[in-house]
Amino acid sequence: MKISMYQASAPRFVNALRNLSAILDKAQAHFDAKKVDAAVPGTLRLIADMFPLARQVQIACDTAKGATARLAGMEIPPREDTEKTLAELKARIAWTIDFVASVPAAKIDGSEEREVVMKMRSGEVKFAGLQYLMGHAWPNFYFHVATAYNILRQNGVEIGKRDFIGTP
Repeated sequence: MKISMYQASAPRFVNALRNLSAILDKAQAHFDAKKVDAAVPGTLRLIADMFPLARQVQIACDTAKGATARLAGMEIPPREDTEKTLAELKARIAWTIDFVASVPAAKIDGSEEREVVMKMRSGEVKFAGLQYLMGHAWPNFYFHVATAYNILRQNGVEIGKRDFIGTP
């Protein structure tokens, strides 16, 4: 049995983003119970030289929407990085899920060899679709989702592996 590029991308991004949204629900309940100002959780970091929670979620969302669009040969829809609160981050996740879920499988399937061009600080990097998905998009996406999880766990939010994995 073969797995398609669509099966290996869009549904996986959606599943992990839904899990991240549910984790943010638990974080909201935790911080509300502790009477933490709504602006504080988005600023939390694992260590000083890493991005804060809000940026981790934004990058995870950008990676999911960007990978889906690139594999489908579409323009990446723009979105400003203005979210500061958990509620705003959840809205961004919902928007990202809606976009990713709207891309038809037929646009992504067969993209294994499609050229994907990434504009990086160091210049353009070119990948074949499968190489891009497995070697760049997935690791980058899961890095930022896991870092968001770790920031919340470090700050006392009662979450575990089951919350991260969810129901695949």
